[in-house]
Amino acid sequence: MASVLVIEDELVFATAIVRFLETEGYEVSLALNAEEGLQQFAEQPPDAILLDLRLPDSDGFNVCREIRIQSDVPIIILSARDDEMDKVIGLELGADDYATKDMSHRELLARIRAVTRRSGPNEVTGHLAEVGKHTVNRAARSVTDDEGATVDLTQIEFDLLLYFLDQPGVALRREQIFNDVWHQEGLGSSRTIDAHVVSLRSKIPDLNVSAIRGVGYRFEGTDLTRSAGRQSTRPSTR
Repeated sequence: MASVLVIEDELVFATAIVRFLETEGYEVSLALNAEEGLQQFAEQPPDAILLDLRLPDSDGFNVCREIRIQSDVPIIILSARDDEMDKVIGLELGADDYATKDMSHRELLARIRAVTRRSGPNEVTGHLAEVGKHTVNRAARSVTDDEGATVDLTQIEFDLLLYFLDQPGVALRREQIFNDVWHQEGLGSSRTIDAHVVSLRSKIPDLNVSAIRGVGYRFEGTDLTRSAGRQSTRPSTR
């Protein structure tokens, strides 16, 4: 079970996040100030951290800096403001992502899954996922059909497949997909993303990915997911 440390002083907001993540299978701990957050981090390092910028006893930037000195655990900055300078400072200090507090819980979940999937030493629970007649093996980075034949996927196609599998039911913007899968800032060519989705569908016909006009794509879910222990699912470096 992956763990998340939430460092946030707004109790109602924080409690809602904690409850949501727990329903999604995460082990969640809550710290209401910087001192408590750093203490919990030291005692039991989590797989990811949600960090508020405005804490009662310290600036969230200072907490981010302190944690980053000790660990490369994924950190998502939380802020009530969509401020470009806050984003720049947070990312320069080593945060992995920046989320505003009006973001939906589903999108926040998608971002948590994305940063933990990309992280190095932090592991994400591995699975064998059944997609129709195909089996996806995260640990082996392979896909086989019902006769055991291997489906030939490129590295980027497999990364895109995992991205969809980790976020069933979530509306994913093309820009978000490009940033998280291709690891490049800004919106890539829509044709590039669309072409890879078409290719995935042709190779795995049962992959239920729906296009959302003007937005991007949504993966509708798999038939069955089987636990296969804790394995790293970090996308390959391209």
